[in-house]
Amino acid sequence: MTGFLARRLFHALVTMVVAVSLIFIAMRMLPGNPLLARFGQHPDAEQMQRIIHEQGWDKPILSQLGQFLHQIATTGDFGESISRSNENVSDELSRRIPATIELTVMAMLLAIPLGIAFGIAAAVWRNRWPDRLCMAGAMIGVSVPVFFLGICLRALFTGMPIGFRLPAFELDFEPITEFYLLDTLLQRRFDLFRTAVKHVCLPALALSSIPMSIIARITRSSMLEVLGADFVRTGRAKGASKWRVVLRHALPNAAAPIVNIAGFQIGVLLSGAVLTETVFDWPGMGKYVVDAVRENDYVIVQAGAFVIATIFVTANLIVDLLYLWLDPRVRIS
Repeated sequence: MTGFLARRLFHALVTMVVAVSLIFIAMRMLPGNPLLARFGQHPDAEQMQRIIHEQGWDKPILSQLGQFLHQIATTGDFGESISRSNENVSDELSRRIPATIELTVMAMLLAIPLGIAFGIAAAVWRNRWPDRLCMAGAMIGVSVPVFFLGICLRALFTGMPIGFRLPAFELDFEPITEFYLLDTLLQRRFDLFRTAVKHVCLPALALSSIPMSIIARITRSSMLEVLGADFVRTGRAKGASKWRVVLRHALPNAAAPIVNIAGFQIGVLLSGAVLTETVFDWPGMGKYVVDAVRENDYVIVQAGAFVIATIFVTANLIVDLLYLWLDPRVRIS
């Protein structure tokens, strides 16, 4: 187990470094000058040259990359924004990451149970109308882009609030952890909790569509394989009810691939959150990074890529450990 953890941690570190390096190099290959967003179309050439020298942008790209990785490893600070004067990127991300995590968690709370339920129903009633209905819905969910679904939901539910997490500027509410759903419960502000749920409902529904569909398809496939096993037929022969056999015996044995794909979907949700936050004006990290791409702000995009890579790699490491716990055959091998 120690060797496995060491290998996985090494692979995770390499993955993060490669991902951040690719984003770092790609941003510097894009046309345009990020300082123009800060100083306008007629900047002071001497001032721009001073900033370029201070930031080290006159050095080779590999030297800049090494300096950036060293800065993160030693100080954990991403520096200041290029296009926005005196804005510390680390502080701004710390305010926006809770909004993205809250949206992602709500989407997973919709995607995992509903996807598993649809997959079980499709497997139990194989080749019948529940199976066809669930798989048709899963195919549509995978095919429809998140941004298009978000636009459709905005058009259909015009009465639902969008554009902010909670109107804190109008209410006597001071967040504790910046996770508004949690903070409203901790402060027993159930009226604000309901308001916060209304604000996150549509973005979470749009974001959960693709993971829900994929989990449903994987659950169906895994359950069909287990439902044909000998121990399932033995359980039915002993007089156990149909749903007891399905939920108590078949589902745990089919759980390993479901957990694996569910953990992988966290990365999908983080990438989908960029589009979802843009469509719904959700004040999270995704919208912050999209705005920075428009302005060619290297620092913000690099920081966002590092945070997303860290969350994605950590989630996959946890899933690998859960996979070992769920399936003893993997531990033996």
